[in-house]
Amino acid sequence: SEMCIRDSINTATAEELTALPGLGPRKAAALVAYRTEHGAFASLADAAAVRGISLRMTESWAGLAAAK
Repeated sequence: SEMCIRDSINTATAEELTALPGLGPRKAAALVAYRTEHGAFASLADAAAVRGISLRMTESWAGLAAAK
């Protein structure tokens, strides 16, 4: 299932997040764990703070997901 702009990285499940480019199950789980510990991401770029996720990767999500 493709994620679209209405899907937020702040509410999506790890399974839903794997639809984003570069996110396999392990990185998606890491993103969810980081979000749980640190709170919502203010922007897609903030997800680059998660181990294994690069700024370039978050840029590729533009138009597919949002941080809202």
